[in-house]
Amino acid sequence: MRTVHFCGAAASLFVFSCAQLAVFLARVPEPLKTFFPGGASPLQVGWYNAILQPGFHLQYHEDTLAFVVLSTPSMFEKAFKPFISQQLLQRVRDPIDECVSYYISVMQKSLPEQRVDVMYDYEMLPNRRPKVLVQTAAHVAGAAYYYQRSDVQGDPWGEKKMYGVCIHPQFGGWFAIRSVLVFQDVQAPSLKQEPPADCVHSNEKRIALLESFNFRWKDWEYRDILDVQERYSEEQKTYFATPPSERLKLLGLQGELEHGSHY
Repeated sequence: MRTVHFCGAAASLFVFSCAQLAVFLARVPEPLKTFFPGGASPLQVGWYNAILQPGFHLQYHEDTLAFVVLSTPSMFEKAFKPFISQQLLQRVRDPIDECVSYYISVMQKSLPEQRVDVMYDYEMLPNRRPKVLVQTAAHVAGAAYYYQRSDVQGDPWGEKKMYGVCIHPQFGGWFAIRSVLVFQDVQAPSLKQEPPADCVHSNEKRIALLESFNFRWKDWEYRDILDVQERYSEEQKTYFATPPSERLKLLGLQGELEHGSHY
């Protein structure tokens, strides 16, 4: 590992060799495994910036190491319900968002020497742009394929606005992208980019996926675009289908929330 010290600054820049990077990559996701087997998928900031317009770029060196954090169906039982039962909820925002924030803070405390910028999927800039495009981050990290209308031949939608959606090779649409973690002082030039698994092969299925996601997302259909290993439980589906203002009551708590996660 090459360490560069900055005069008058509290931080050092760490440039990892391949072997050192492997150790670091194994260390970081450990507290996040409750959410996802493996915890988080690594990427270089440069991969993300390379496919976006400058207005969406993350302002870090292109080799800066980041992770995209996903949650799978088991997160509800293994992380969220224990989080609620242990009375860790502060009720300042959506319970799922608070739960995710809590486990990420555990990870940060396990790495006190690192400066980590945490960007959540729901955060916006003053200009109302998202702080980070989490689906793009998941795609370039190889975690999930981001299907967009540009992936469809003979686009049938004309002037209609069609949003893209990420599909995971094991969980289909039964997962969520929660945040991107940027390690400000870590550069990983040796990190190899792996493409995401293209698991929706035919043009017809891609059209069906995007139409289901854009026009009928509340019926869960798009999530089953392929055979999956695990789905949300009925309890979890009920929770996400409940209006945010009523979710605390569903959890047996008092009060209400104005906004909430829909994944």
